[in-house]
Amino acid sequence: MRILGIDPGIATVGFGVVDSEKGRLSYVSCGIISTPAKTSLSSRLDLIFNDLNQLFDTFRPDVVCIEELFFNTNITTGISVAHGRGVILLAAYKAGIPIYEYTPLQVKQAVVGYGRADKRQVIDMVKRILNMKNAPKPDDAADAVALAICHARSATSLLSQNVRFDPCSTT
Repeated sequence: MRILGIDPGIATVGFGVVDSEKGRLSYVSCGIISTPAKTSLSSRLDLIFNDLNQLFDTFRPDVVCIEELFFNTNITTGISVAHGRGVILLAAYKAGIPIYEYTPLQVKQAVVGYGRADKRQVIDMVKRILNMKNAPKPDDAADAVALAICHARSATSLLSQNVRFDPCSTT
């Protein structure tokens, strides 16, 4: 199974591609989609949509997993990230790729074993789990790789084998 993990954003969208075969994980690629500052929101969303479709064509993922939004103190930033997240969900849905969503707590639990782990612990475990010489960079890409690992570990659980497939988990 090829998994495309996506850390949503508007200025920077992280992506990470991981293959999962019989419980073995292997790193494929990671990076970011960045949109220029001081351009219109519509233009930025269009760029994200088009770049995602290029990623789908390049990597041919079996599933897309995306981080659920977490709002802390800055609601304005959260709203713009929500716009980007909506475009990501739409792109995957239109491409016919199943979509799964995970909270930051679920990702940390799956990767580190502790839901309150800090970013450095998550990145270190991503590096270890995938036997990488260097940690994925930048942090948005590392977060996306962690999402892909989380899905790989969740998808093989006995609980997930009894769940009916729905191409978009947000419905």
